[in-house]
Parts: sequence; C-alpha cells; structure tokens
Amino acid sequence: MGTFKIEGGIRLKGEVKPQGAKNEALQILCAVLLTPEKVTINNIPDIIDVNKLITLLGNLGVKIQRNGEGSITFQSDEVNVGYLETEAFKKEGGSLRGSIMIVGPLLARYGKGYIPKPGGDKIGRRRLDTHFEGFINLGAKFRYNREDHFYGVEAPDGLTGTDMLLDEASVTGTANIVMAAVLAKGTTTVYNAACEPYLQQLCKMLNSMGANIKGVGSNLLTIEGVESLGGCSHRILPDMIEIGSWIGLAAMTRSEITIKDVSWDNLGVIPNTFRKLGITIERKGDDIYIPTHENYQIKTDIDGSILTIADAPWPGFTPDLLSIVLVVATQANGDVLIHQKMFESRLFFVDKLIDMGAKIMLCDPHRAVVMGHDFKSQLKATTMSSPDIRAGISLLIAALSAKGTSTIQNIEQIDRGYERIDERLRALGANIVRV
Repeated sequence: MGTFKIEGGIRLKGEVKPQGAKNEALQILCAVLLTPEKVTINNIPDIIDVNKLITLLGNLGVKIQRNGEGSITFQSDEVNVGYLETEAFKKEGGSLRGSIMIVGPLLARYGKGYIPKPGGDKIGRRRLDTHFEGFINLGAKFRYNREDHFYGVEAPDGLTGTDMLLDEASVTGTANIVMAAVLAKGTTTVYNAACEPYLQQLCKMLNSMGANIKGVGSNLLTIEGVESLGGCSHRILPDMIEIGSWIGLAAMTRSEITIKDVSWDNLGVIPNTFRKLGITIERKGDDIYIPTHENYQIKTDIDGSILTIADAPWPGFTPDLLSIVLVVATQANGDVLIHQKMFESRLFFVDKLIDMGAKIMLCDPHRAVVMGHDFKSQLKATTMSSPDIRAGISLLIAALSAKGTSTIQNIEQIDRGYERIDERLRALGANIVRV
C-alpha cells in the first residue's frame, strides 16, 4: 500500500484547477450503455474509482477511444451482457460502489441487469432498496442470491412507465431509475427525486441524446419513454467536493490560493457554509480566491447559540464535505457542532485528529463538537491511515497544517477520489512525497 510523507506548517500559494466531478462521472459513464451510437465525455477525472468503471465498461464490450487528456469516446454497439454472469464480473463489480448504476441502463436496453453487492467507502450501511424498488415499479422482476450477495433484475418484455414516490432522495438511486425509465413504454413520474447538479447533468445529457425528461433540477421528474437514444458530447462539471477541499486546505494552512473555473452557479450553499467558519471567499469571475488567513472566527447563530453544520440532501450541505469542515474548525476561533445525519460512521476518524492535539468531543456516531485552537496551538504530526476518501483528504489537510512530518498510510483511499493530489500540492509549494 502507498504512503504519503508530509512536512506540515508550510504556507502554500498559487492556482489550482479542480478535476472533473467523480460523482457525476460515475453516472454519466454508465449512461453510455443506453445507446449503440458514439458518446464523447470530456473532463473525466483520472482517479481510481472512475478508471475501474471504465475498465468494467471495456470488459462488457464497450469500445473505448481515448482522445486526449480527460476525453474519451464510448460506443456500446456490441455489449456482451453475458459477462454479467461471470466470476470475473462478480469480483470486478464488487470492488466499486458506482457499478450499481450499470443496472438501470442494461435493464432498459437489454431487459436484464445483474450486480454483486458493491463495495466503496466503509461509512456505514448504504442500502440499495431505492434502486431495486424503482426497477420493480417499472415492471422488472427482482432476485437476490444470499450466498454470494448477487442481485438481479429482469424485464424480458420491457419496462412500463409508472408513478413512484422514492423512500429516500438517493442520488444514485434516482440516476439508476431515470436511466431505466427513459426507454420504458409510457410516462414515469419520480417524486422525492434527488436534484443534485450531477443528477441534473445526467438528465441534460440524456435529453441531448433524445430522452424526454421534464422537471430537471426539481424533486419531481416526469419522463416520457422513447424508442431509442442517440449519441452526444458531454462535459463533466468541476468537482464541488474537491473545490470545498481546496477551500478548507487554504484556510487551515493559512495559504493564498485561487481555485480556477469552479462553476459558481453549481456550488449551492458550499461557499456560505465555509464563510460561517469565518473563511474569506472572494468571487473573481468564475474563480474562487482565498486570501491568507491569520485566523478565522466561527459565526454563532442569530441568538448567540453554537453554530451547527449538518448535512442534508441537495440543496442542503453535502455530506462529503462535513469531514473537511470538521478538520478546518480545529483551528478556527470558536466552537461548532458537526451533525452527520446521512451516514453512520463518517465521524470515526476524529480520534486521529484528537491524537494530533485537536479539541473534539465526539457526542455519538453522528455528532461532534469542535473547539477551535485559533492557531494558538498547532496540531502535532503523527502516523495515521486513511479510512475512506473524504476522511483521507481531511487527514491530509490536518497533516499539511501540523508541526513536523506526518505519515498517511492506505492512500489508495485518497487516490480513489483525488487526481494526482500530491503533484498538485507540490505545485503550490507543499512538501509531500509518495512512498
């Protein structure tokens, strides 16, 4: 396993351009299975999870033509659906959570889709019920092999549009159902649909391929099924999670950083949430400028009570940035309550920050109170292991601000979501080495 060695306490300076959005890429790449025509995707991030999915598509028989950095043309005109029932697929699909989203397109186009229990971050239970209940509502038959955790849905006579109310506003669940419904007979309405920018991007791409989806950006989608879809060209948005990570890193290391081409209109409450921590965020065109911070003051609620930052489905604050907010708060002036509502185990990395000298009280698996040092006490370097993508980048930010040389193990978790992070940090002046 790879390791990062980081000398902390160095102020960084320069410009950084965010990668393409991981969470959008995983949806968009699965959508290429809906058409036999060529689909060109631009701004694809070069990260482990996305590359695994591209490999899986290739093994399914999708033709892959690399056009240059971040641009790939896919053609799914000779898909080998039989690959889904092989041992190789069970192993490959089980290592990537995003692989669940191939089921909707395959079910829509070929009448069947199979998937092993997907992997991904160990952040508590992540149910798949929303996906499969949606497919069943569209007329598919569901089966589950408990012995090898293998899921299957089949609709040999095709899918039929229907009205459905999702039990949760699952992003991947909504994406999977939408991709299945675009080729179903008749009209499908999906209420309590996720409405994240990445889901909006998927719907816009499908419409450009000939789908008929209305209500994009709302929680009520209306999908008129069509006979077939054509090719298109699509550009992936910049990754809002990485943008938030750079904001937190700039404040925590007291660095002056400009984040280029961030697509401000798709950032939602992210900038204002960091402003509540006292971080200065300036808009310059479509860039974010973070000046050097000697300190940052956490704002209280209007009545003077402790600030609470909690995650929620879009347009609420994304859970993927709560760990970043938590680590940044360790050097703020003031206290903040972090409330992780949507996942069960994402706060369990705080013991590593406490070992570094952070003042954090873990109330329960979902809540932590952070009492900021106001830079009066620097975090201490240590050796730690990355438990998941977002906790991993949070520990990396902590190490960059800490006194001394830290070691982070299991950095494959960070590489799953962040493209060449060590190279890009060195370009800003960081002392980080991959061992």
